Amino acid sequence: MKSSSWPHANQRRKKWSFLLPLAVAMVFCAEILFMNRLDMAKNADVVENWTTSFFRPSSVDGGIAVDVASDFVGGDSSGEVDTRACEKWLEREDAVSYARDFDKEPVLVTGKQKDFSSCSVPCEFGYSANRKADATFGYGQEGSTPSILRSMESSHYYSENDPDVARRKGFGVVMTTSLSSDVPVGYFSWAEYDIMAPIQPKTEKALAAAFISNCGARNFRLQSLEKLEQSGISIDSYGGCHNNRNGNVDKVETLKRYKFSLAFENSNEEDYVTEKFFQSLVAGTIPVVVGAPNILEFSPYPGSVLHIKELTDVESIAATMKHLASNPDAFNQTLRWKYEGPSDSFKALIDMAAVHSSCRLCIFLATNIHKKEEANEKFQKRPCSCTSNHETTYHLFVRERGRFKTESVFLRSGSLTMKALELAVLEKFKSLNHVPVWKNERPLSLRGGDELKVYKIYPVGLTQRQALYNFRFKDDLELEKYIKENPCAKLEVIFV
Repeated sequence: MKSSSWPHANQRRKKWSFLLPLAVAMVFCAEILFMNRLDMAKNADVVENWTTSFFRPSSVDGGIAVDVASDFVGGDSSGEVDTRACEKWLEREDAVSYARDFDKEPVLVTGKQKDFSSCSVPCEFGYSANRKADATFGYGQEGSTPSILRSMESSHYYSENDPDVARRKGFGVVMTTSLSSDVPVGYFSWAEYDIMAPIQPKTEKALAAAFISNCGARNFRLQSLEKLEQSGISIDSYGGCHNNRNGNVDKVETLKRYKFSLAFENSNEEDYVTEKFFQSLVAGTIPVVVGAPNILEFSPYPGSVLHIKELTDVESIAATMKHLASNPDAFNQTLRWKYEGPSDSFKALIDMAAVHSSCRLCIFLATNIHKKEEANEKFQKRPCSCTSNHETTYHLFVRERGRFKTESVFLRSGSLTMKALELAVLEKFKSLNHVPVWKNERPLSLRGGDELKVYKIYPVGLTQRQALYNFRFKDDLELEKYIKENPCAKLEVIFV
C-alpha cells in the first residue's frame, strides 16, 4: 500500500507547484484592479502631502499638536532623528504666507524723512497718489490711517507728549523720549556721543561746571545750584543762569577739565534725559543730576551718577562730591566704567538707537500689519507643535530687536526653561553667523568678538520700558505656560 501511494503523491506535488505561480499572479492582478478603483484626486493629494500622512494630530494645551509615528521616522533612543523630523515638518507647515509682501509693497509713511538709508523691512516716506499710507505724521486726514506724534520735548511743557495723553487724543503711534512710547526717540546714541572717549586731567579749580540757560524751568534745578554753592561746592556757570564764566566755549571740551558736571534738566520727567547727561559721560566727569526720577537706569555703571531727587538731598550730595574730589581712588572707582566698559543694562539701552527711529517705526507698523492678519483662520490652523516618542517639540519665532524677520527656534517639552530658551536662541543665531544690529555703531572697544550674549528675551509687542525693566518670566513654569497658551509665539531678543 505504501509503495503504491507514492506516484499519486508526486502527481499532487507537481500539480500544486504548477498552480502556485498562477495564484501569485492572480493576487497581483487583483491588487492592480483594486488600486485602479481608488479616487485619483485623493491619490494626488496623498502624493503631494506624503510626509503629513505620518503625523497624527492630537490636542495639546489649546494648540494643535502632532504625533510623529516613530516606526516611520526611526532614530535612536534619544529621539534625535524624530525631533529633527518634527522641526522640519513644523517649519514647513507653520510657514503660512502673509497677504502683504513688503518687498513688493513697502510700508508707506506720509511725510519727509532725513538721514535714513536702509531698514530690515522695506519702507518709504513721502506721498503716493496710488497707495494709501500705513501711517502719517500729525493728525491723519484719512480716518483709518494711524497718525504719528513725534517729539523730543518734555510733556511737562507739551502735555500731549505723554504717551497716555497722546493716545487719548487719537494718535495711533507715539514717538517721544518716553520708553513707554511705541517707538522711543531718545537723545542717546553711540554715533552721536563718543561715550568711551578717554578721561583728561581735571585742571579746573572749581569742582563742577554748569550750562543752564533757561532760568524759568519747572523744577528746582536753580535752587539746587544755589544750595550746592551754599554747601561749599565751587561751580563755574557758563550758561545764562548764575553766569560767572564766558559761555562762548566748546561745551564737551570744557567739561573734560572738571570733576563734576551739573546735568540739570528743565523738568523731572521719567526717561527725559537729554544731551546734558550724555555729554557729561563723554567728558569723563561725574554727572550730578536733577531731572528724570529714573536716571539710575541710564547710568553706565552702579555709583557713577549722583542724583538730587529733592532739595533735601543737596547737602548729602555736596558731602559726597567733596569726598570723591579729595580721594583719587574713590573718584577713579566712580569712573571705572570708562576703562572696563559700561554695564550690560546701559549697553542694552543705548543699542536701541543703533537702529534709526524711522526704521523702528516701519518695523512697528509692519509688525502690527502682520499681527492683524495672524488672527485669520489660516494662521490659527498652524500646528505650532509636534510630538514624537512621547516628547513634544514647540515652534517659536524669534527676532533680534531692531530687525523685522523672525527665525524658527524649537523647544522640547522636557526642557521648557529660560536656560533652554536662551541656549536655543544662541544656537540658532550662531548657526546663521548673525551680526548684531549694534555691531558697527558701538565704539570699537565695546564691539567684542563674534560671540553672542543674550540680555533679554520677551514677547514681541512690548514697549522698551517693559522689555528692559518691567517684564521677565518670573520662573520656568510661567515660560512654559506662555508657550503653551500662545502657539507659534513670537519673541524678541536683545544681544549685548
